Amino acid sequence: MPLTDAKLRTLTKPGKHFDGGGLYLELTKAGGRYWRLKYRHAGKENRLALGVYPDVGLKDARDKADAARKLIQSGTDPAAARDADRAKQAHDAANTFESVAADWLDHQANRWSHDTKGRIWQTLKADIFPELGQRPMVGIKPAEVMREVQRIEARGASDQSGRVLQRVKAVYRWAVIHGRLESNPMLDLVPSEILKPREVTHRLALSDRDIPDFMAKLDAYQGDASTAHALRLLILTATRPGEVRGARWAEFHLDEALWIIPADRMKMGQEHRVPLSRQALAVLETMKAISGDSALVFPSPSYRSKPLSENTFNSAMARMGYKNIATAHGFRSLFSTVTNEHDRTMGDVVERALAHKDRNKVRAAYLRSTLLADRVALMQWWADYLDTRTAPNVIPLPQRAA
Repeated sequence: MPLTDAKLRTLTKPGKHFDGGGLYLELTKAGGRYWRLKYRHAGKENRLALGVYPDVGLKDARDKADAARKLIQSGTDPAAARDADRAKQAHDAANTFESVAADWLDHQANRWSHDTKGRIWQTLKADIFPELGQRPMVGIKPAEVMREVQRIEARGASDQSGRVLQRVKAVYRWAVIHGRLESNPMLDLVPSEILKPREVTHRLALSDRDIPDFMAKLDAYQGDASTAHALRLLILTATRPGEVRGARWAEFHLDEALWIIPADRMKMGQEHRVPLSRQALAVLETMKAISGDSALVFPSPSYRSKPLSENTFNSAMARMGYKNIATAHGFRSLFSTVTNEHDRTMGDVVERALAHKDRNKVRAAYLRSTLLADRVALMQWWADYLDTRTAPNVIPLPQRAA
C-alpha cells in the first residue's frame, strides 16, 4: 500500500518502505530516513537519492520521483543529470565576476604595461566588485551592470563609466571564449544606449602668447623643486605626464642625449626615443643631485620608491594660477600648435615627436628610421624657443634633413 503521512510518522521498523513506482523510504537502524527511487536505465538498475525525511515530505518526494521518471522516459539518466547539474552549480559558483576578471587581466600580461593593468583592476575594484564581484557571472543581469555603470556616470565620471562598461563586456567575452560561461548576456549593452551623450572636449592648454608668463612662473615656483623640474622636462620633451612621472634613470642615455621610453610605459605599446635638448639635459643634471640614488628620476617626496602622483602636475599648475586654464597634458597641444604653425612641412616630424602611431605600418617603419635626426633638431629648436620667452624673438625652425 502507498505510504501516508500518518504512517511515516509512526514507522519504527528498519528497512525499505515502498510507496509505489520505485519510490521508497529507507529507515536505517540508526534512525535515518532516506527517500530513494529505484529505476532502470540502459538495462541497468540504479538508485537515486531524493532527500531526507522529514525535510523532504511525502508530497515533495513523489514530485521528485515524477520528475525523475519523466527524465527516464526521455532517455536521460536522472542520476547523471543530477551530477551534471551539481557540477554546473559548482562551476558557476567558482566563476564569480571578480575571479574571472583576474584571470582575464592575467591573460593580457604581454599586451598591457604593469601600470595599465593596475589602473584597470582598480577601476573594477572600486566600481564593480563591491556589488557584483562575488556573484557568479552566469547570474548577473545586464540591467545590474547598466545600473552600476550609470552610477559612475551620475557622479560626473562619464569617461570612467564608458571604460568600465567596456571592461565588463571584455571580461564576459573572454569568459565565453575560454569556456567559463556558455553565452554572453552583455552583448546588447551599447554605451550610446545606456549612457548620456556628451560633447568631446579637448584638454585645456596654454597658447603661444602664454609661454612667457608660464615660464616665468615656473622659474619662480615655490613648491617642491622636483615637481618644477618634472614640469620643465615635460614641456621640453612634449611627452605625456605619466611618461615623465614614471621616468627611470636607466632609460636615459645622457652621452647620446637620448631618452628611450620602453614599450610597456607607452600608451601605444611601442618604444619611443626622445632626443634631449641641452635644456632637457640640464634639468636631468640638476635632478642627479636630488634623486641620483633612486631608480626614479622624479620619486614621490613621501615614498621614494613610488613616482609622483597623477595629480601632482595639475595641482602645481593650479598653484601657479592655471586652474581651469591649462593642464600638464596640454603642453603637447602647445608643442604641436607652435611647431606646426611655424613650419607646415614639419607635420611628420611633429607627429613622431608626439609618439602618435601611424596606421600605415610600412610608413610608420619608414618614419621611425628616418626622422630621428629631424627630431633632434626640432626638440632643440623647441627648447630654444621656450627660452626666448618673448614673442618677437622667434627663431626659424631647422631645415629638414636631406
